[in-house]
Amino acid sequence: MMTRVVTLLALLPLISLDLLPLRCCAGAASVAHTLRAGSSLSVEDHGLPFLVSPDATFSCGFLPAGDNAFYFSVWFTAAKNRTAVWTANPGAPVNGRISRISFGAEGKLALVDADGTSVWDSKTGGNKQLTISLLDTGNLLVADPSTGRAPVWQSFDWPTDTLLPSQTLSKNKKLVAGYYALYYDSDNVLRLLYDGPEIASTYWPDRDIGVFGSGRTNYNTSRIGVLDDTGVFLSSDKLRVEASDLGAAGVKRRLTIEQDGNVRMYSLDAAGGWTVTWAAMKQPCSVHGLCGKNGVCEYQPSLRCSCAPGHEMVDRHDWRKGCQPMFSTATNCSASEQQRFAFVEVASTEFYGYDLGYNSSVTLEDCKSICLSMCSCVAFSYKMNGLGQCLPKGVLFNGYTSPTSPESIYLKVPGELNASAPPPPPEGLVCNHNGSAGGATIVPPPQYWSYFFAIAAVLGFLELLFIATAWWFLSRQNSAIPSSMEAGYRLGMGTHFKRFTYRELKNATGNFNEELGHGGSGVVYRGVLDKTTVVAVKKLTNVVQADEEFWAEMAVFGRINHINLVRIWGFCLEGKHRLLVYEYVENESLDRHLFGQDDIDKALAWSERFKIALGAARGLAYLHHECLEWVIHCDVKPENILLTRDLDPKISDFGLAKLSGRNDVSNGVQLSHMRGTAGYMAPEWALGLPVDAKVDVYSYGIVLLEMVIGSRISDQTTADGGERLEMRQITQALKQVVASGSIVSLVDRRLNGQFNPRQAMEMVKISLSCMEERTNRPTMNDICKALTACDYEDEHPAYLA
Repeated sequence: MMTRVVTLLALLPLISLDLLPLRCCAGAASVAHTLRAGSSLSVEDHGLPFLVSPDATFSCGFLPAGDNAFYFSVWFTAAKNRTAVWTANPGAPVNGRISRISFGAEGKLALVDADGTSVWDSKTGGNKQLTISLLDTGNLLVADPSTGRAPVWQSFDWPTDTLLPSQTLSKNKKLVAGYYALYYDSDNVLRLLYDGPEIASTYWPDRDIGVFGSGRTNYNTSRIGVLDDTGVFLSSDKLRVEASDLGAAGVKRRLTIEQDGNVRMYSLDAAGGWTVTWAAMKQPCSVHGLCGKNGVCEYQPSLRCSCAPGHEMVDRHDWRKGCQPMFSTATNCSASEQQRFAFVEVASTEFYGYDLGYNSSVTLEDCKSICLSMCSCVAFSYKMNGLGQCLPKGVLFNGYTSPTSPESIYLKVPGELNASAPPPPPEGLVCNHNGSAGGATIVPPPQYWSYFFAIAAVLGFLELLFIATAWWFLSRQNSAIPSSMEAGYRLGMGTHFKRFTYRELKNATGNFNEELGHGGSGVVYRGVLDKTTVVAVKKLTNVVQADEEFWAEMAVFGRINHINLVRIWGFCLEGKHRLLVYEYVENESLDRHLFGQDDIDKALAWSERFKIALGAARGLAYLHHECLEWVIHCDVKPENILLTRDLDPKISDFGLAKLSGRNDVSNGVQLSHMRGTAGYMAPEWALGLPVDAKVDVYSYGIVLLEMVIGSRISDQTTADGGERLEMRQITQALKQVVASGSIVSLVDRRLNGQFNPRQAMEMVKISLSCMEERTNRPTMNDICKALTACDYEDEHPAYLA
């Protein structure tokens, strides 16, 4: 009997620890503020806190983030809306069932999703003595009590969007909300940054006033900012801000960056609500990127977005994606072509930045002529303030309207539109700041002009005709389409796109007898359909999607059609078999023609290289900017650029990264593991950062450079051939070549000097810009414009360098 009592007493501490998170039903005070290893909390108990600070100011546990989605967060206990001040896995909530937060036996705090995957952990462990505590400051702390509670890990070192009193913001930390960040730049100044999918820029402190004009200084090295309990935020760059309720005793405060790009200080009132006591941006429309490209911001008195005249929203649920022109922007840039454009004035409106130049003391007519003479000019800003200031614009971004603004913007549109600026819509993007900038309502702007209504009517008729034809064809196919996908499939695919049976493709390829090539996504075989049509059939590997998700991706693939992209004719989905059927491109891939051809007569001519470079850029630009759904290739390399009989390029294997598993996050795409090929992969892959279309830009830059030099970048060595050059060394050498103005030493020797120096130099400059840090890389649209601008003289096909 004595032995049994001792055993139960030994187990009693463990039993108590396991029950601690469950005792919160009796009141917050009964929940522990410190736990030893072996504690956990299920997401089904999201009404219960995991820990509560000793003074009950803060709690941590699961907070809802939408339908059946939850975050593990820390929040103010007394706040009515339970505003999170720290989140373990921002941008990636876990499932509302089975998910769990646990402080394991080895001292590691881990968040596990419903499928058993660990989506986040504290990177601690190996010490069974570790404890986890929630302090009165709101800091979630993992420590070893035997060492005086020295922190092994703490949430204060990994802020999300909020800074609490006594928590420091330093050079290695930043506050992030969507596309916006508060951080210390390399010049020691605390700044606000917009880092969008295509464009990045800082907007605070005011760039027109400058650092010193804003009362700041960059002559410091500490880079640290602290918010105190009285409502004062002090920064090492001499920024000092004070809350409007400065010094109020016992007030709970926070400094938060929000989805509208503003930073605000909040105070918690007695009723549990939040009051704004300071804001960085006094004019909300001064924040960059709020309304996206071609969008205009207006504040009266709530923030509202609208499209520039002649434009419509890209996504009616997300203003950040901006607006797109409702007219063709294609032009050959000839003088006669430019003359068919006219200008539409939008008064009291400006688009900040992205000026192509600056002109003063010019008339309005002179400014129009300047813009017409520039192929890349899409509008110009004109300020009649006695100086006649004219600023041609290459991109319409950061647009805002103010009744007191002296500027007007003049949009360049096709003359036949005869458009006039429509009045702004009655509502737009309305931001409600009650402790969160998430309360935004979207009302699409109304459209104008009978011209566009007529086009819409014609397109509607054609769409109905297309749907009827597709329905008739698909109803004759013997295929079992998942019921939830059937409507979308029939709307999205025409008769050119077919679902094949595995037996059909097995017979067409002669039991997969003739292999054309293979890579990380699968093996490609040659096949013949209907005894006449040669196709390429790819057996996919590592496909992680369920059948309905696979169908959804097929609906996207079936609509992709561009002259510089390999056409997908159909697919097979049977059991474990996942196959794609491509058009057959007869002249192999670019690497076969570019590398390993020592014979000068067989080397690609310069005109062919330039044509391939431009065609590949246009194909990628279509995927990034014009495709019905945003597609990142993730593996741009010479092996994936196929050539036709006439050496026209066609990009293959696009979209396959989507079939291998990805999750959308707020500032990019988080792939399950690294994609691509060594030597062509952007640095963000190795850093584990969410990727966007700029990874393709980087890879394209490598390919572009290889077309100039005629060999692999990864094979470049020192002059004595002793060791391979690092990318840093290569870019430095390229910059020296560009600075010298002579490109001869760089161009493939097999060309024997027969190339266009201006095109070669432009290609090297583009390549260098593609290898810049992600936010500084151009878009594929920018690259297409730059290459197109390099006029190639057909009557002089070769230039002696």
